[in-house]
Amino acid sequence: MSGVFAHPWKGGLFADPEIADAFSPEAELAAMLRVEAAHARALGSEPAAIAIEAVRVMPQDLRAGMGSDGVPVPALVRALKEQILPDLHPFVHKGLTSQDVVDTAQALLFSNVNALFEKRISNLEMAFSDLIGREGSALLMGRTRMQAALAITVADRVETWRMPLDGLLTRLNGIAPMLTVLSAGGPVGLGLPKAHCQTMGQALGLSVPVKAPHAMRQALADYASWLSLVTGSLGKMGQDVALMAQQGIDELRLKNGGGSSAMPHKQNPVLAELLVTLARFNATQVSAMHQALVHEQERSGAAWSLEWMILPQMVQATGRALTAARTLLDSIDRIGSS
Repeated sequence: MSGVFAHPWKGGLFADPEIADAFSPEAELAAMLRVEAAHARALGSEPAAIAIEAVRVMPQDLRAGMGSDGVPVPALVRALKEQILPDLHPFVHKGLTSQDVVDTAQALLFSNVNALFEKRISNLEMAFSDLIGREGSALLMGRTRMQAALAITVADRVETWRMPLDGLLTRLNGIAPMLTVLSAGGPVGLGLPKAHCQTMGQALGLSVPVKAPHAMRQALADYASWLSLVTGSLGKMGQDVALMAQQGIDELRLKNGGGSSAMPHKQNPVLAELLVTLARFNATQVSAMHQALVHEQERSGAAWSLEWMILPQMVQATGRALTAARTLLDSIDRIGSS
């Protein structure tokens, strides 16, 4: 059994291949190897770094070790030492802990996926502006508490969908520097030498915090909240579109609605409904990320692994919501009171 994002047919609705690739096991493994290579360089061994970069490890090679150790890094280190010369072994992983490698690799993945989010949000804002330019002067019935109120324009409603995106981009730019940080705290978080960390951070394009965030996870919880704000904002649009497309209301017509097996005449607002689903999914995950703030003492196993279950799903849900919202906007054939 697989989750909906990678399911053979449910993935037809939920999957986002670009985000899945950016957050894939292969991408995470490649990022962990980058971390180990940067560490070897900072230790002063270019030959060890080159050797690490040439190592070939497959994601499935780490499965058994993950099952026994609870983390993939011990198996990764064993694989590295099996494939490089023994005289280079002292430069492999020396002074790091597993969480340093996993968290720093995750920071590299965040850099890539956040760039995708920024691009998609900017493109979505342009699509909103185009819709306002085409249809903005058309009239709609404004509704409060789902009852007819006063006349408004299409632009009035669409601006309510569009405007949160500006603030969300600004907020992401504020959160990102706290996410894309080097973790080099060592076994109990006391940290590797400052010069070593600066060298690693520069090589990886990551900032160096005062202290490795092994047990300080507020940035991840803030990021989870941001992901939910994105999907929640788009879910509001999806809910409005579904209501506007109702027969009898007919304030919006879509070019490509979903079909029905029993009622061929129906055109279901599938993508609008998907936006509502993804918004509600992410909203429920935020509380779990707040549970994962409780990392006991210097490092946690339980809270840390809870993050692994939640964040990748939230990232994929957010990516899919952004693509679904753009497709939905492009599918609007008519908007406004008929």
